Amino acid sequence: MQRSQKLLQARRLRRQRRVRKSTRGTGERPRLSVHRSNKAIYVQAVDDLTGVTLAASSSLDKAVRDSATGTKTDVAKKVGEDIARRLTEAGVTKVVFDRGWYKFHGRVKALADAARESGLQF
Repeated sequence: MQRSQKLLQARRLRRQRRVRKSTRGTGERPRLSVHRSNKAIYVQAVDDLTGVTLAASSSLDKAVRDSATGTKTDVAKKVGEDIARRLTEAGVTKVVFDRGWYKFHGRVKALADAARESGLQF
């Protein structure tokens, strides 16, 4: 691994720890954790006290994949709507947003905005 890659990885870890330090999920207010890859985006609601995933959604789910067309940002919006629907069905309306080491723009922001518009509060 080159020196610049090690520095980038260390910077990402510091950012993730800084974000995770202030975001803890509970049963009433789970942590909405986002993972973004080059092709897909994943989100899950985690209760950190018990270590249980309450709901999860991704761009690879059949329901999202069939309804989402367009850019990766459009697909992220559909994933945000889907996770909000699944959580409201489970009786959860408030969450803590955990962007991980990703900056809050682009697909991560589109997912968060769509989840807010669909009824989640964070």
